[in-house]
Amino acid sequence: MCHLFAHQPQRDYESQTRSLRIGGHCTSIRLEMSFWDTLEEIAAKEGMSLAKFLTTLHNEVLDHHGEVNNFASLLRCSCLIYRSRNAVAVPEFHRNEAAILDAAE
Repeated sequence: MCHLFAHQPQRDYESQTRSLRIGGHCTSIRLEMSFWDTLEEIAAKEGMSLAKFLTTLHNEVLDHHGEVNNFASLLRCSCLIYRSRNAVAVPEFHRNEAAILDAAE
């Protein structure tokens, strides 16, 4: 089991800080690249730029809760929800193993 997690690309868990403007205020958010990639994917599916998507999400949370506590954590959890709802019946690592086995046969 640890083999699956230990052998993921290092780029996926390297973090990157990005600056953005939300509600007229400049801020920066530090997330791992896997999360940035997922947020960019979500934004594209919504037909928005990443900046527009993050602003829209921030505003919706603000409208719903009256405040936005720990936006970076909210973004990580949003990515997890998105990935879990889009998970396929056969996990990616099983398909990769099958491809390796097919090539070796």
